[in-house]
Amino acid sequence: MKLAKLCAAAGLDCGGSDAEVTGFAIDNRKVAPGTVFGAFQGTQVNGEEFIPAAIEAGAIAVVARPEATVEGAVHIAEPEPRRAFARLASRYFTPVPEHIVAVTGTNGKTSTVEMARQIWRMTGERAASIGTLGVTTPDESVSTGLTTPDIVTFLSNLSGLAREGVTHVAYEASSHGLSQFRNEGIPVEAAAFTNFSRDHLDYHADMEDYFAAKMRLFDEVVSDGATAVVWMGSGESGWNARVVDHAGKRGLTVMTVGEQGNDIRLTSREPTQLGQVLTVEHDRQERKITLPLIGAYQVSNALCAAGLALATGTSASGVWDAVSRLQPVRGRLERAVISPSGAPVYIDYAHTPDALEAAIAALRPHVSGRLITVFGAGGDRDHGKRAPMGEAAAKASDVVIVTDDNPRGETAADIRAAVLEGAPQAREIGGRREAIKAAIAEAGTEDIVLVAGKGHETGQIIGSGENMRVLPFDDVEVARECAAEIAGERA
Repeated sequence: MKLAKLCAAAGLDCGGSDAEVTGFAIDNRKVAPGTVFGAFQGTQVNGEEFIPAAIEAGAIAVVARPEATVEGAVHIAEPEPRRAFARLASRYFTPVPEHIVAVTGTNGKTSTVEMARQIWRMTGERAASIGTLGVTTPDESVSTGLTTPDIVTFLSNLSGLAREGVTHVAYEASSHGLSQFRNEGIPVEAAAFTNFSRDHLDYHADMEDYFAAKMRLFDEVVSDGATAVVWMGSGESGWNARVVDHAGKRGLTVMTVGEQGNDIRLTSREPTQLGQVLTVEHDRQERKITLPLIGAYQVSNALCAAGLALATGTSASGVWDAVSRLQPVRGRLERAVISPSGAPVYIDYAHTPDALEAAIAALRPHVSGRLITVFGAGGDRDHGKRAPMGEAAAKASDVVIVTDDNPRGETAADIRAAVLEGAPQAREIGGRREAIKAAIAEAGTEDIVLVAGKGHETGQIIGSGENMRVLPFDDVEVARECAAEIAGERA
């Protein structure tokens, strides 16, 4: 495709160049002849420093700030080069699936996009999801990735899925991805907002800055006339109501969901041994739905996913039948094993105070004995959430064990000490495997063990920069191994 044609379609000036475009890259090591290179200033790396190397490798155009120096290639000069690059790349990576939806919020993004994929699949659509778990395709295969991959990977994934016949895609829109324009240029038919609480304040200046990043999804990214699916549970802090205001000002169709929802109203929820029975009002009809998942926040995720499916034209009967058949999402209140004493061990990705509190609350109705919680906090991330995580665990758990998560470049003991400030009565066991084994060994017949923080992750990150190592570590597998070891020791 000619550069001039792409630029015209994206509303950018490239001086009428008729050079043939062969690809896009933001890493100069991936540049080949005919590539359009994106040179962006980051928090740690300045991509403008690699412009000469990119041109030497064959870049025909460079999208960069007007102040950048570009010699030997077309300089597409834009004050916000990330956005311009995304607009340009989206004209190159075509086609894309007909129905695309996005999910943002602090917690629940992964579960909601995966549940939307499941609902579509069960109603006969070829559907995929993109997010923390990677790219999950219609045949259930998963390739790992980032919550919001870079714009080139994201767009090429979408185009590849479309060429494989995928018609429906749900993707996670993280605050990092939104603030860095990693979701631009595609038609987004609907977007959901799950909840909002403290996270990522190592990246965002404050909560308002964090919220503003998420609001880009509704203010700028979704298509005109799109649907905003907003969770409105009881006792919302006010952030979700502000999302409704943003969507209304944009002229979007607003679909509110939850106990205070106008479109999908949750009127009752009764926990059962393996799930919960929901009473839902939708389209002037009352429906009883048996959701085979435990936890109040799983109801939020499932109903938001249902809203997205309805917004894309899936029939109500098909949606609600599919909700009753939803399967657990990897690392999200996933039951890993039953301990030798008969106690279930659950693995969850909760790594914020609110998420930890929600995971504990989800399990509490199913506990007749003690709830034993094992968790830690990640290094090189928001320090301010560590003590509140300890408080959340201590407030609602019967036994708390503080251990290591991903220490990264920090001293693990210092991270644990910060968490213990919020849970001074907790037990400290630095080794994560040892902590998990101790919890399982202690659990009695009527107890439940929750291992929180890493969820689906299969590695533990130690060190940073050139000294970073990723050690194999899967909470689910480790819990199963520990349970087997304990059974063998007791035999």
